[in-house]
Amino acid sequence: MTKAVAIGSRSAVTTSAEPIDADQAVVALYRAHYASLVRLAALLVGNAWEGEEIVQDAFVAMHTHWRRLRDPDKAVGYLRQSVVNSCRSALRHSGVVARHRLEPQPDHPSAEHEALAAAYRAEVLAALRALPRRQRETLILRYYADLSEQEIARTLGISRGAVKSHTFRGLAALRGRLAAYPSSTNWETPQ
Repeated sequence: MTKAVAIGSRSAVTTSAEPIDADQAVVALYRAHYASLVRLAALLVGNAWEGEEIVQDAFVAMHTHWRRLRDPDKAVGYLRQSVVNSCRSALRHSGVVARHRLEPQPDHPSAEHEALAAAYRAEVLAALRALPRRQRETLILRYYADLSEQEIARTLGISRGAVKSHTFRGLAALRGRLAAYPSSTNWETPQ
């Protein structure tokens, strides 16, 4: 005996005299309402793939709880309400994730950069220690203490010309020793 069973606004045909089971009902509802429910969910959450997942989850939940459904004719309404509620939950979850997302700090150097900078500083210090005393002193006073040529000359008790000469030779020697490091790299650690 063939019996037409109405589920929601569409009908499914079954050959059994028994009430429609969960599998048959879900298949009939899926064929009739899946596309419209996905469109609804996609509009609510803003993307189709998440809308599809929400609708699929709603169908799985309805299949799981089919026996508890009091009125099978209201299955479409149950599905629609389930989709809307799941969309609300997904949007709430997205909002919480967005508020608590840890964005990488653009001005914060990576651990690799820090390690390379430390190696570079150690290399610079070693190259500086290898310079003759006067060259090392003039470079330290010029670039670390930020003294002018006249102040360096007064501090070391040498002429301004000697300061220029020692600074030039010291920088040339440092460039030669540190040639392996790219000159465009900023090895400074942000303050």
